[in-house]
Formats: sequence, structure tokens, C-alpha cells
Amino acid sequence: MGKYKYEIIIYWSQEDESFVAEAPELPGCAADGDTHMEALANIEVVIQEWIETTKELGCHIPEPKGRLVFA
Repeated sequence: MGKYKYEIIIYWSQEDESFVAEAPELPGCAADGDTHMEALANIEVVIQEWIETTKELGCHIPEPKGRLVFA
């Protein structure tokens, strides 16, 4: 399990013909996979990369808020 506590939403994308995982609190942070588990593993890598890149750019990294606070 990932070390970050951001909410992750996983859904099937007919257009992409794959499962898509998004971390809505991190703008543009998404990944896909052939299965739920693959999408989840991929989004954990993307979250790490998103945070590293954001730090390098000196931008704000939002704190995890949890369950669909923004929906």
C-alpha cells in the first residue's frame, strides 16, 4: 500500500478500454491499467512522481483531505 493518503477513485473507461485511477486532490494525477489492481499500482507511482515534480517546481502540495470532501 502506498505511503500517501490521498483518495483514489477507480472506474472503467470504455473510451480507453481500461480501468482509470485518479487522485482528485492532485490536479491531473491519473493512471490506467488492465485491472483494478494494476490501475491502483500505477496511480501510486504517479502520485509519487507528481509530488516529487511539484516539490522541484516549488509549488504547493495539498494535504490529503479524505473522503470526497470536494465532490
